[in-house]
Amino acid sequence: MVGPLERWCDETCGICPGQVLGPGEFDVVTRPRTELTYNPELGWRATPGGTPVCVHPFRVGMPPGEYASAGTPLPRLDAEAAPLSPPPEAFVMPDALDDLGAWMVAHLRVAGQDEMFSVVTRLERQAGERFASGEVVVVLRRVLSVELARS
Repeated sequence: MVGPLERWCDETCGICPGQVLGPGEFDVVTRPRTELTYNPELGWRATPGGTPVCVHPFRVGMPPGEYASAGTPLPRLDAEAAPLSPPPEAFVMPDALDDLGAWMVAHLRVAGQDEMFSVVTRLERQAGERFASGEVVVVLRRVLSVELARS
């Protein structure tokens, strides 16, 4: 096992297999789905068959693919690889707090530098309509600590 890329520890969700596993050791799908829930026994999201799965390709920097389950060839993952843009579904407010960070990251990655403050204000307000304000602030702080360093 190679292990995760160093940047994945900051850039992926806390329940992403990319926190522990390396490239090719998990599948990547386009978005969260009911059948791909967090499995506390494994420590990450998994398919019903137990294959680890990342549900935010733009955060892990890999396009959707069955890397672990079917041996899909890995994409280029070095620093010069073009970043993936968030797909349209990444901009839909999630139902689960576990996915709130990815929703925020999607919005921040498409915002221009001059829009950053207004986007952060909007995200905090909108997320606060669905989740407890304390939880929103914790997620927003973690996201901003990584995303502002990227810009």
